[in-house]
Amino acid sequence: MREYLVVFLVAAIVTHLLTVVAREIALRTGAVAKVRDRDVHAEPIPYLGGLAMLGGLWAAYLVAQQLPFLSTRNPFSDDALSVLVAGTLVCAVGVVDDIFDLDALTKFGGQVLAVGVLVYAGIQFKYFYQATGEVFSLDLAQGALLTAFVVLATVNAVNFIDGLDGLAAGVIGISASAFFLFCYALSVLNDVSRATTGALLSAALAGACVGFLVHNFHPARLFMGDSGSMLIGLVLSATAITITTQFAPGDLAQGADGTRSSLLPVLLPFALPILILIVPLGDLVLAVVRRTRAGRSPFAPDKQHLHHRLLEIGHSHRRAVIIMWLWAGLIAFGVVLASVFTGPAVWAALGVSLLVTLALTFALPHVNDPAEASKDPVVTPKEPVEEPGTAPDSEPSGTL
Repeated sequence: MREYLVVFLVAAIVTHLLTVVAREIALRTGAVAKVRDRDVHAEPIPYLGGLAMLGGLWAAYLVAQQLPFLSTRNPFSDDALSVLVAGTLVCAVGVVDDIFDLDALTKFGGQVLAVGVLVYAGIQFKYFYQATGEVFSLDLAQGALLTAFVVLATVNAVNFIDGLDGLAAGVIGISASAFFLFCYALSVLNDVSRATTGALLSAALAGACVGFLVHNFHPARLFMGDSGSMLIGLVLSATAITITTQFAPGDLAQGADGTRSSLLPVLLPFALPILILIVPLGDLVLAVVRRTRAGRSPFAPDKQHLHHRLLEIGHSHRRAVIIMWLWAGLIAFGVVLASVFTGPAVWAALGVSLLVTLALTFALPHVNDPAEASKDPVVTPKEPVEEPGTAPDSEPSGTL
């Protein structure tokens, strides 16, 4: 655990320090969210936060190779290296898009190429262990297609929710923390090696998100841009996929206190990235339906997304972000706890957490926040104002 804490801290510190460099590069290359009439930020906000996050991930990986315990587990580190190579590729595509505004097809092609790197390196769904220990195998084509679906869906969903300061980084940081708990708990409960690709990458990803949030929480001084949203989406989904080949059937089926776990651990590597992002994915589907029914392009931005609705019912910018963090944490940690631990105490805790989250979502709008009220301008119905921290559009160009 101590070495994973070192990995987390290295990723956080290096990302935090590199944001200064990324901001300077963005200003020199013109990768900024320019001020428009409907925006409320008073000066251009630079993109390219993804470069700082990528640097933090690589620094964490390189440090892990020098630590006494993690450096002796070379087989799993090869998978981590492949994920970072694919992440570097998709981040590079995002950097070009942040500077030159690529068309949708070109950007999607870059995402598919990054998925190809993962599949070529053997990071793909190959089989699923059932709770009984039986194996459901996939052929190479089926595994590649399922891998592409999960990774591309996660990448574009993270890209899609990057609509408020700190929203995407917070949601993915929470999700990565929950996934680290899942990986580490399986290792401890089944008395197997604690060195896994999933634990290493999720610790590094959580650290990178925390380091970036210092600069990205409202009011943001730097946006992650497509370079960051696509990077953390790919790393999160690829991290989940690596679990399917690094635990034996009995390990996935064994829960706490010697009890048999539910089916969730078997399905979690496939389901967790989608479950964590189920709210924004649902928002994505509704946005497409809403715009096409109105005769507009599915890519046309509007002000009817979930985070906009939270603002409309009375939440301040910061509170809207924190509320969405709470929902992400409830889903991510709830799924992990329910998959590994059993008993009425677990379900009671989850029930209480759900009630508290619901209360905060709908009761807090009635509580005044003078500090935020003084910062957030009044928005009139006729001229909706895009919140600070958004990219020029509600969704980055070229993706939903």
